[in-house]
Amino acid sequence: EALAEYQKYAKDVPSDKRGENGAKSCELAQKWKDNPTRYKVENMVQINTKEWDFCPMYLERKKYTTLLFSSTRPGATGDVDGNVGQLFADIFSTQIDKNGKWSTPVPLASPLSTKVNEAACVLDEKGSNMYFTKCGVEKKKNPKCQLYGTVKRGQAWEEPIILPFVIDSFNYGHPALSKDEKIMFFSSDLKDSLDPGYGGLDLYYSLWDAKKKAWGKPINLGPEINTSEDEAFPFLHYDGTLYFASKGHLGMGGFDIFKAPSSGTNKWSKPTNFQYPINSAGDDFAIVFESEHERGYFTSSRAGGKGGDDIYSFILPPLLFMLEGYVTEVDSKLPVPGATVKLVGSDNSSFEVKTDVKGYYKFETNGQARYINPKTSYVVSASGIDVKTPDFPDGLLGNPKAKITTVDLKESTNFRQDFVLKKIIKEMRMPLVLFLLDSADLSHPSNPKDSLEFLVKVMSESPNITVELSAHTDYRSDAVYNQKLSFRRAKTCVDYLITSRGIDPNRITPAGYGESRPSKTDRELNTPSGKTIPVGTILSQAWIDKNFPQRKNKDDYEFVMQINRRVVFTILRRDYVAAAGTSDGPKIAPEIKVTESTSEGGEIDPNAPQEQLTPPPPPQEQVAPPVPPRQTAPTPQEEKKGKKGKKPEQ
Repeated sequence: EALAEYQKYAKDVPSDKRGENGAKSCELAQKWKDNPTRYKVENMVQINTKEWDFCPMYLERKKYTTLLFSSTRPGATGDVDGNVGQLFADIFSTQIDKNGKWSTPVPLASPLSTKVNEAACVLDEKGSNMYFTKCGVEKKKNPKCQLYGTVKRGQAWEEPIILPFVIDSFNYGHPALSKDEKIMFFSSDLKDSLDPGYGGLDLYYSLWDAKKKAWGKPINLGPEINTSEDEAFPFLHYDGTLYFASKGHLGMGGFDIFKAPSSGTNKWSKPTNFQYPINSAGDDFAIVFESEHERGYFTSSRAGGKGGDDIYSFILPPLLFMLEGYVTEVDSKLPVPGATVKLVGSDNSSFEVKTDVKGYYKFETNGQARYINPKTSYVVSASGIDVKTPDFPDGLLGNPKAKITTVDLKESTNFRQDFVLKKIIKEMRMPLVLFLLDSADLSHPSNPKDSLEFLVKVMSESPNITVELSAHTDYRSDAVYNQKLSFRRAKTCVDYLITSRGIDPNRITPAGYGESRPSKTDRELNTPSGKTIPVGTILSQAWIDKNFPQRKNKDDYEFVMQINRRVVFTILRRDYVAAAGTSDGPKIAPEIKVTESTSEGGEIDPNAPQEQLTPPPPPQEQVAPPVPPRQTAPTPQEEKKGKKGKKPEQ
């Protein structure tokens, strides 16, 4: 209904912005109520009465155990204020005990409590100097509100003294102090020829003159803060943010609380509304914070209170973040106990935890602190290089990384990040590395450089390992030639990895073993014709000639021969540390997608049809070799050349 009335008024009287602003306020109020901030607000039922309770303030800035506030409750000094029909307000005091219970509030003793209104006070950090508002001074016509100061001597307050800049024809109230206590903020309807003001009550500040030991002439905070309506109840946070109440900036109704970040010396940026639930359709004002926490008190006349104005507590619950997950082995799916999971933050924090027997890890609390903080980005990684268990006697390869961020998160979040590592075995097989017939050059049309990206990735993720990259052939041709060819192929791969992929030469060594180390199957294999090769079989020349002679089945023969033709790597060290000034690690080519095939190295006849140059898809288990292309078998012409001393494919 209010929205419709404001819209109608804005249409009827377009020159009066109150209609337009009122309509906007109604729309914003509904939007903010539908999307409340994370602040939790609670009525201070132990303190509030059915009267007016307002303007809370801490007695001391460090303990926060004594709260001062203003109230018109029974017990206040003086008669009934004819303007509001309530007792004149006094400043009351209450303390909270270790169980969170507040004591019965009592008014401050004379001379602070008089027959007129005393309210809206502020104290220095030690609680020994107080400034407050006093309204309705006796024996004056049309009495105004004025600012007074007093000093505590022992347990008693001295007689308050009016501040020097106060002019009795204007109103002054709601004092606040900066952290260094050299700036006082307050509200006033002060106006003169040099400062006509911006509306009803404006916010001002005064600088402390150390030589004169007095507060200087008031300075208006300007149009960024002040409007044609009322601005009052300032509070300066220790971080420099100015909080105040306003009726002129767009809000939810009546006084709303706003905040304006510092933008320079005694300057503040455009204020923003504190929104719901701090603000409401009633009057919300006089907010006060603890210096190091997002909690404190404020005043509100919102519906549901005990009296006219009530004091409310507020707190911004901390954002709580937790990271958990599991580390498993990629092939067996077994959990990896004892793996190291590392968390590194953009705030330079760094933490490590170990996985338990189930491979589980968690980053949650570190004593009283949290591992993961708001507005921070993190890199989390896992390593199993030092794991020694019956399932993983030689550890695991890999240092996979993931990123998480809390920068834009506005709700507590539990992150989940799992990692997989690769069990280290004697020979770590690589994707199929193809060479042209009788060649060690990386110029095969299928691009063997792509296959080497697998090793680049492994060495990047495990920066403390050194490896031997070795090439193996089948037993065709003579052993000496095969050894030389395999070494040339291994060296070609190593040279490429060093010069083009940035691998530290101290971390990789080439080796060629020719036909001297036939492959040993680590699972049962089936040949193209369906014959079974038992697990643990050593594919020696004698075994192949006996079980798969070429003259009986060329497909089966080539299948077992290609198992021997392979490029593998073996981990030599796990404690390598790069010398100072060397490269941080291999250069990863993100545009190349590496298929982690389980195929071994081999070669293909360059005369084969193009569609057969692509390696066949890998079987499910990593040790399974692919079915070799038929064209890898030597042609009759090649066999004749081989008999004459020429070099057939290896």
